[in-house]
Amino acid sequence: MTAHGASREALAAARERLDALTDNTAVDAKRLADELAAVTALLGREVSLRRVLTDPAQSGEAKADLAGRLLGGQVSGETADLVAGMVRSRWSRSRDLVDATEVLANLADLTGAQKAGVLDDVEDELFRFSRIVASSTELRSALTDRAASGTAKSELLRSLLGGRAESVTERLVERLVTAPRGRSLEEGLESLSKLAADRRNRMVAVVTSAVPLSDQQKQRLGAVLAKVYGRPMHLNLDVDPGVLGGITVQVGDEVINGSIADRIEEAGRRVAGK
Repeated sequence: MTAHGASREALAAARERLDALTDNTAVDAKRLADELAAVTALLGREVSLRRVLTDPAQSGEAKADLAGRLLGGQVSGETADLVAGMVRSRWSRSRDLVDATEVLANLADLTGAQKAGVLDDVEDELFRFSRIVASSTELRSALTDRAASGTAKSELLRSLLGGRAESVTERLVERLVTAPRGRSLEEGLESLSKLAADRRNRMVAVVTSAVPLSDQQKQRLGAVLAKVYGRPMHLNLDVDPGVLGGITVQVGDEVINGSIADRIEEAGRRVAGK
């Protein structure tokens, strides 16, 4: 989610409340994530409702009371309190409230993964799944087919990930595939990866090399990138024989190219006078 102005502040406040809530070991992060996902679906369907809940002409308390009446008995008290706090805030666009609720749902699941000590595995699994999708046009078509039911897509995902990935990874991907909300599958997976990295206040670097890197090379590269960007770095590793040697590193929109193949191409351009 790219938030601006009032929505950025409202999302930051909501994330702080979520962090405070999930610090309590008695809170069920999975249940919280599922309920927030259900609220996201509700707000996504009911355009008039989300407009009322983000109407700046209405008082925050009035909007919180409305949300409480709608959700009372349908979700836990923790979820109802989170949503009430969100609608008290000011939002630049009504859609931003829906996006933010979805972010909180995903963060709740990722927080549960972190507490269980499997967040690194979830990050790696999200990246590997994105590579599988990128390499299979048939799979991507099946997962993004608007004519296919959500049930069919869920069953396909279970056949691919069931027992091979963390349950959190399965839930995150299933929600994305069955409720893409206008995003491409690739964009959604990238957003989830960034959100997972953000749980540790670290950045993501996609590293492509001709052969797998050794543990020592990965540690050295991670340390160098962390020093350059001033934040811890999570490496998503990909192998592509076409690189011919060296590595290519992408951090956000920035590409650091150190491959032999690109050096050859650059040399060719110079020889040709281009």
